[in-house]
Amino acid sequence: MRPIRLASVVLSGVLLAAGLTSAASATASSSCGASGAVTTAGGSLPDGATYLIQCPAGHWNGTLFLYSHGYVAPGSANPAEDVGDPVTGGWLLSHGYALAGSSYATTGWAIQQALPDQISTLDLFDQTYATPSRTIAWGHSLGGIITAGLIQRYPDRFTAALPMCGVLSGGVATWNTALDSSFGFQQLLDPSVQVVNITDPTANLANAEAAATAAQQTPQGRARLALAAALDDTPGWFTPLSAEPARSDVTAQEANQYLWDTQVDFPFAFALRAELEARAGGNPSWNTGVNYFTQLSRSADRTEVAALYHAAGLSLTADLQKLNHAIRISARPSAVRYLAQNIAFDGQLPVPVLTMHTTGDGLVVPQNEQAYQQVAEQAGDSAMLQQIFVHRAGHCAFTPAETITAAQTLLNRLNTGRWDLAALSPARLNAQAAALGPSDNIYPAGSSVIPTAPAFQRYRPAPYLRPFSLPTR
Repeated sequence: MRPIRLASVVLSGVLLAAGLTSAASATASSSCGASGAVTTAGGSLPDGATYLIQCPAGHWNGTLFLYSHGYVAPGSANPAEDVGDPVTGGWLLSHGYALAGSSYATTGWAIQQALPDQISTLDLFDQTYATPSRTIAWGHSLGGIITAGLIQRYPDRFTAALPMCGVLSGGVATWNTALDSSFGFQQLLDPSVQVVNITDPTANLANAEAAATAAQQTPQGRARLALAAALDDTPGWFTPLSAEPARSDVTAQEANQYLWDTQVDFPFAFALRAELEARAGGNPSWNTGVNYFTQLSRSADRTEVAALYHAAGLSLTADLQKLNHAIRISARPSAVRYLAQNIAFDGQLPVPVLTMHTTGDGLVVPQNEQAYQQVAEQAGDSAMLQQIFVHRAGHCAFTPAETITAAQTLLNRLNTGRWDLAALSPARLNAQAAALGPSDNIYPAGSSVIPTAPAFQRYRPAPYLRPFSLPTR
């Protein structure tokens, strides 16, 4: 299986800035910053994870950004990371901010290890330099759920949080929704694939991809692929910097969902789920009691599915009845408890939180933001939360300018003690990002870097299809 690393956009080939240097040392200095050059400290944590710390060349302003990286597939390289892309890192360092982050002791769904490893990194920073006056948790993808988990589990250690493209529905909801989609695929297209208790992940993934490739060749297969994708709200937009297909262009939407399936989502659904099940001691997902008529009626993709079924001459009602009458899957309670611990959310927000998501994210769909907003409202803490969206396809497909603008917005909330709602408008965010200049308004495309305008947009995600939350403490 090809290696998968889903942490953030990496602007390969783009230098931080001329003249930045680093000196690797586990105990670089008792003072962070003011050395005349960017300094780097790295080493190992007690459980074998590695850490990385960067101090600015000039005066450190007392604020530390603790970065949580994304999912690393088992067998892939797992270095410590302290920022999602080097351009954003260069901007933060040049403005006096310190950066830190760890690798986590394991790969895969490593939340159990990531949370204490990130706290150990904070402890090490305190011991080596000084306790920051402000500590901001931030991260991409799986790092987004880790960021939200850090402020829930260790509220006294953080001043604010910036989860980006985060799995903010929580672990239980995420894998339940993935089960609905893979269950639909299994029942309607390939009964041979395993959707839980996967015994041979490599073969299982290969079988699923072969079945999807065959289904994509016929109108009936494409309609059923679209139905399975709709049960996970997979968007019909795949390639960053491409134009979003028109709402009426269901053919293009389904073709993009097929790309999400075969290039991104299927490895998680049909292979990497096995890593989670091994961690949890069994299957943590279930679809007992799920009504698939209801699920489709709530899906953002329901109109597309109906149109494709009509064009294919298929009965959508018959296929939904087949799903509803199929033998259901139950979870192992102890595995559910593991996944809820690693991690689900209670909605209590002890610090200001700003989230950012692309509207065309088919791995961590933007409906995750609705799930997080809902639990914050239920806990009475929605005033601590603001959410911004970028109109672009792709997972974590942000420009450095958009990321820097999000960080500036959160810093302004800390400086003033309130959210500036006018400044959170897409027009103001886009103007602020554009003002950063051409070196920050870029996006990688293969070996090239493409000038890219900021694309903040007012957006309201549809309801998350399989919500799950912890009771408020």
